[in-house]
Amino acid sequence: MRTNKDKILRFLVSGIISHPSWSPGRTNLSGLPLRVGGMSGIVLNVRVGDSAYGWEADHLEPGVSACNINEKETMAYYNYSCMGNKAKVLDGPAKGAIGYVAAKHAGPWHTMIDFDPKDMEKLRLKDPIQVESYGVGLKLLDYPDVNIISIDPGILEAMKIKEKGGKLHIPVAGVVPASIMGSGLGSSNPIGDIDYMTADWSFIKENKLEDIKLGDIVMIKDLATHFGAQYKKGAMTVGIIAHGDCMTSGHGPGVTFFMSVDKPILVPEIDKTANIKKYHDLAYGKLKPLKDTKEKK
Repeated sequence: MRTNKDKILRFLVSGIISHPSWSPGRTNLSGLPLRVGGMSGIVLNVRVGDSAYGWEADHLEPGVSACNINEKETMAYYNYSCMGNKAKVLDGPAKGAIGYVAAKHAGPWHTMIDFDPKDMEKLRLKDPIQVESYGVGLKLLDYPDVNIISIDPGILEAMKIKEKGGKLHIPVAGVVPASIMGSGLGSSNPIGDIDYMTADWSFIKENKLEDIKLGDIVMIKDLATHFGAQYKKGAMTVGIIAHGDCMTSGHGPGVTFFMSVDKPILVPEIDKTANIKKYHDLAYGKLKPLKDTKEKK
């Protein structure tokens, strides 16, 4: 596909690793107090590519979650960081470690970054992480009706989207019907995430979504997200699973969208390996721990 990637900017934005958050008063689906972690901080044992379900957690954000101290800088870090962008630790024991933006979680406005597990163990809360923003303003030159937002051009190319008869055939790990979309529907922020609800597990299995993983690319059927979410028959939105399943009503795995069109020109091609990690590795190579990135003397 032809894009305007040579006309968009590369620039730097910086945030810090957030502290795990605590939300008093929240309850699970049975109305019992919710006392589990999941959002913010550094999660050492769950990464992109692991299951989105089954964890004793709520809104589980894999790997490292970063933001900023004030809202203005947090929103800039969140909106300018595109999924697949290179990230670098600027200070601390893991200084120089390289990762990539895996997904983004609206509401807390967290940017989730994937690092090699060996580097994860060296990271500290509040360590600064700089992102090389590349993707803001990206367009598909031959498909002006398709809205592209918050995706690294290299990731889009690595997906090898096929053009057939004026339609784009896109590899996705699953297709989510608009009927089960929940939290996030009322937001007008075009770079948000929307949860799909999982209370009816038989419906999840019926739609072959029971093996969805963190970082998977999915398509939402009959939903346009150019300027927030709008139901429209034939519309399609494509996004990345940003966080895990939830224990609260109206919530579930969150999908951070990066492509939307309000007419039926996106065709899902089911590929259970369609994941941001796979396409990052294809585009930029696998992550290496810090000690392996140093030049040999």
